[in-house]
Amino acid sequence: MACCIRVGAILFHLFHVGGKTMLKRLAILTALLCATVSVSWAGATGGHGDAAPHWGYEGAGAPEHWGSLDPAFSTCSIGESQSPINVTGGQDVDQPAIAFSYKATPIHMVNNGHTIKVDYAPGSTITVSGKTYNLLQFHFHTQSENAIEGKLFPMEAHLVHSDADGHLAVVGVMFADGAANPFIEQLWLRMPVAANSTMDIAGSLNVETMLPESRDYYSWSGSLTTPPCSEGVAWMLLKQPVTIAPGQAAKLKRVMGGENNRPLQPLNGRVIYK
Repeated sequence: MACCIRVGAILFHLFHVGGKTMLKRLAILTALLCATVSVSWAGATGGHGDAAPHWGYEGAGAPEHWGSLDPAFSTCSIGESQSPINVTGGQDVDQPAIAFSYKATPIHMVNNGHTIKVDYAPGSTITVSGKTYNLLQFHFHTQSENAIEGKLFPMEAHLVHSDADGHLAVVGVMFADGAANPFIEQLWLRMPVAANSTMDIAGSLNVETMLPESRDYYSWSGSLTTPPCSEGVAWMLLKQPVTIAPGQAAKLKRVMGGENNRPLQPLNGRVIYK
């Protein structure tokens, strides 16, 4: 199980002193590159922990009960750097660019009963100020889990990455109502609709084609949004949404049997950077 250490608040409180851009940038890089928490590999590769006992989004297994379902899930209740959050306000800083280096790969989709997850073959990375993270998988939530200035979006994708030491970085992509999304359409045509089922897509796809043109982002220190809710995750939410047809988001909700988004969590003094 994951080792959960409270580091986000300590790192981000460095920004309250001085106010100089260089100091702020140093603290950002520290939070993104030097998170001292190794999150469980099962949580990273599964996207949702995939752990017993049963948890979900309603009833006895709903998010408000996660922390009491198993001692390993206690961080879901007592953690102070939990995700998702409402991205509001924030400090203007000179954030390091995210260098995306994604390759086309055969697509293996999994319906794990909590989300539609796409496992990604090794070799695709992001690099942030010299630190490289490997793309493990991406998955979807409807409605969005994070909010921007109080607004939830019809769907959100989480691209989960890990560095060589097991530290996680998640890139979030928002989907707004609009034109049908060609990348999502290719996935949904082969979506595994039964829980605990899989589906492969012939040929290969590159998830970079799903990303918006602008790569500007918000950043903060957070957690996995599902049990065990491990903290120390570097979050980078792209500011520009991409479009999705209402029916595309509705299909995910229908297959999941309802919405699969955790409610917003308190900031508890964390700072958001933009």
